[in-house]
Amino acid sequence: MVNTTLFQTLKGAFLPAATARNAAGAPAHAFTPCHQLAQLAATGCLSRTFYANAEDQLVQVTALAQAVDATFVAKTAVHAREAGHMKDMPALLAATLAVRDVALLAQVFPRVVDNGKMLRNFVQIVRSGAVGRKSLGSRPKKLVQHWLLAATEKQLLNAAVGNTPSLADVVKMVHPKPAEAWRAAWFAWLIGKPVDEAALPPLTQAFERFKRDSAAGGVGEVPGVPFQMLTALPLNAAQWAQIARTGSWQMVRQNLNTFARQGVFAIPGMAETVAAKLRDPQAVAKARVMPYQLMAAFKATGDGVPAVIGEALQDAMELSVANVPAFGGRVVVCPDVSGSMGSAVTGHRGSATSTVRCIDVAALVAAAVLRQNRLARVLPFERDVVKLSLNARDSVMTNAQALASIGGGGTNCSAPLALLNRERALVDLVILVSDNESWIDANRSGATQTEREWAVLKQRNPHARLVCIDIQPNATTQALEQPDVMNVGGFSDAVFTMVANFVAGKMDAGHWVGGIDKVSLVPQ
Repeated sequence: MVNTTLFQTLKGAFLPAATARNAAGAPAHAFTPCHQLAQLAATGCLSRTFYANAEDQLVQVTALAQAVDATFVAKTAVHAREAGHMKDMPALLAATLAVRDVALLAQVFPRVVDNGKMLRNFVQIVRSGAVGRKSLGSRPKKLVQHWLLAATEKQLLNAAVGNTPSLADVVKMVHPKPAEAWRAAWFAWLIGKPVDEAALPPLTQAFERFKRDSAAGGVGEVPGVPFQMLTALPLNAAQWAQIARTGSWQMVRQNLNTFARQGVFAIPGMAETVAAKLRDPQAVAKARVMPYQLMAAFKATGDGVPAVIGEALQDAMELSVANVPAFGGRVVVCPDVSGSMGSAVTGHRGSATSTVRCIDVAALVAAAVLRQNRLARVLPFERDVVKLSLNARDSVMTNAQALASIGGGGTNCSAPLALLNRERALVDLVILVSDNESWIDANRSGATQTEREWAVLKQRNPHARLVCIDIQPNATTQALEQPDVMNVGGFSDAVFTMVANFVAGKMDAGHWVGGIDKVSLVPQ
């Protein structure tokens, strides 16, 4: 008689067997090389995460960039910059094209290298030797020169903030030959050569005058240069207040504690002025702020920051997730609150490590979905589902903090699906937000347990859909892409639009590769 223990009839027995291992060593499915590159480009941080170090990610991305078609690399670089607002990854992909296909590099360079920070990133990556060369080469050098010769004074001043390399290093490296007298004078000023101050452009002249006035004890009007150029000068509270009034939305968000230390909020009306800027709908939209950045600012505010500022950040959070759609039907959102989710969402960067953890972002996604879908169920999970009651009327920030306060335990991505199956629940959409490194439910062979539980749920809910949102870059998944299963990488509010389109049947499971393939490389 056949061994029925070994050959027992299992639900989901004809599901595709897992053929890979995730970073936790458990069975998983590997993405295709194009999907891996797309997801890494959209979510990768090139820093140490819970499961991978920066060097491993760099090796993986560069290997994938060589394995796929060069045109796909170019389109991925554009997509990661324009849609994902990423910095390191698009610069790295552009740098690989400097070695592989300089004609394609020329096509995408203006769209990827769209500011001075990206220019310095690109130059540093090429010069590091990470992509197989240490010199820019004639075509990339001309592209860098063109950026320097086309940039406005304000763009050049912004680019001059930062090192490794500094903009002065870049200018010395590529030797731009400007046609305008002001640009020639500015480059000379940048690299420390003697220059007639009268030949400098207006903002730079104003900065030089302000430095002299400050050294003499003056209290003149602060010039409109990047505030990082002013921090070494002896500014008073009124001057710091002017910086807060005129600075960009993102700069103000990032420097609330600095303003508090410098006495800005002690000036009557300034707390309200800054709060009005932070909650301004047009400013929030123009800043392309990600919800997790607002959470970072909210969590980082010190005791000296007035309560009205914290309230403004919460208002800005509501604005930033206002486009979260009402999905319709019976929605279940499952944030992973396991121990591995305690790592920084942008990876470990020493003193620059983000205070926002993966668990904060998972909680934020869940709270945002609940805000717009008030009958949705929230099932936080680690080894098992954690019982927690949330009020859909509470702010996104409040509910996100409640979820993020759980934390701990191993990762079991199938746990919420198993609970729904035990309850025989009727479901239309399940959103799983995790680092995707399930191991508690590992099987020795066959399909992953997440797929097995999903197959059972589908028998009861034939039209249900599953969306797996991966917070950090991974090359594997617990649920293979199918017409009813979509894997999403990232944590921007664009994720919500993807989910809505998938639920409405406007986007198929292969959205990463398909969406990038649609990117046009025709100059815009």
